[in-house]
Amino acid sequence: MQVSFTVNGALVETEVEPRVLLSTLLRERLGLTGTHVGCDTGQCGACTVHLDGRAVKSCMVLAVQADGRDILTIEGVAVGETLHPVQMAFRDRHALQCGFCTPGMVMTALDLVGHLEKPDEAAIRAGLAGNLCRCTGYRPIVEAVADAIRDGGG
Repeated sequence: MQVSFTVNGALVETEVEPRVLLSTLLRERLGLTGTHVGCDTGQCGACTVHLDGRAVKSCMVLAVQADGRDILTIEGVAVGETLHPVQMAFRDRHALQCGFCTPGMVMTALDLVGHLEKPDEAAIRAGLAGNLCRCTGYRPIVEAVADAIRDGGG
């Protein structure tokens, strides 16, 4: 099937088999390896990207479902060498250790920053619930998201 979509601001036109996952297309065909795949079942959130401005787990989306849509991956978040405010909050709060979950966490945090006005810790934790981290204990991640929301990091 022929598909066409925008990835990080660039138009992409390619052929895909109907059963190819968006995560596979991003990583293997487009070389966007910041989209990590940890479980292939939608449980871990490491593959989170934005589809038309909302966070989705790309291992749960068929590439053909992205036809005509806008995709943002972690590679498209920073502007050149300038980190996005959410990325800076993660850096400043040391909200990463091994880094495997970080791209998915940042993409989910971007969604939260854009859609929650004044969330409390419980709302942030609920928003991050679909993303697993084995290293940080979540405290610095929650603090980074709270900082980004407070500082208008959208």
